[in-house]
Amino acid sequence: MVEISDEDFEKMVTEAYDAIPDTMLGELENEAILVSNQPPGERPRLFGLYSGHPLTKRGMYGFGELPDRITLYKNNMQEHSNDLDQLRTRVRITLVHEIGHYFGLDDKRLQELGWA
Repeated sequence: MVEISDEDFEKMVTEAYDAIPDTMLGELENEAILVSNQPPGERPRLFGLYSGHPLTKRGMYGFGELPDRITLYKNNMQEHSNDLDQLRTRVRITLVHEIGHYFGLDDKRLQELGWA
């Protein structure tokens, strides 16, 4: 298990996001990326969670809508990482995975693409 400060983790998330090519992000808009710790005992244990309406299922969407959310669970990622490089990789994969859900990709397709 590796442990880093909340500030360093948020910096790692920002760096991972900034490294994603613009062509992959496409029309990502009205999306909040949050860092949290998943409460102990909550199941299933997740590295990340997308909450919102995927582009493929949106009808009228716009003014007054709250942003969709990607939550990255710091505690779970730290617990399953042996060093900073492994944590950095886990953050990138999880972030891309959850962005994939925003674009309407399911877990099966994300796994086929190597982002699960």
